[in-house]
Amino acid sequence: MAGHDGAGSLTLHLLAEPAALCRLPGGATVPEWTRDASQFLTISRTPTELSIVADERVVPPSQPAARGYRVLRVEGPLPLHLVGILVALAAPLAEAGVPIFPIATFDTDYLLVPSAHLPRALAALGDAGHVVRADGTGETPPAGGS
Repeated sequence: MAGHDGAGSLTLHLLAEPAALCRLPGGATVPEWTRDASQFLTISRTPTELSIVADERVVPPSQPAARGYRVLRVEGPLPLHLVGILVALAAPLAEAGVPIFPIATFDTDYLLVPSAHLPRALAALGDAGHVVRADGTGETPPAGGS
């Protein structure tokens, strides 16, 4: 399987653009600005909320949001029957005191971390045997988190 060697090592890609997390009321309509997201967009609706995670650049300044999240994509696709992918990533990040906002898609998993915690996240993932690459390159992102 791509990105997972069976020994617990995963390959992740750090997406180039930061993301913003937005919470709207459950009955809200999906805002037009979501159409402009090109790197990352996920929309979840429950009876109590409309949750949107999108490229930070498309979220209007007037929209209340948690901004400055960096997106780590697990190399996939990952078979749906795999067990322990999220815990293999979350455990070392928790030990390092890095908060995460996980998102799963049909093909893979994503972890969003606040930009201020990115250097610590990269170090913790590397120490746990995972490989993080800057998206679009084969290079490891700098420890400074850019």
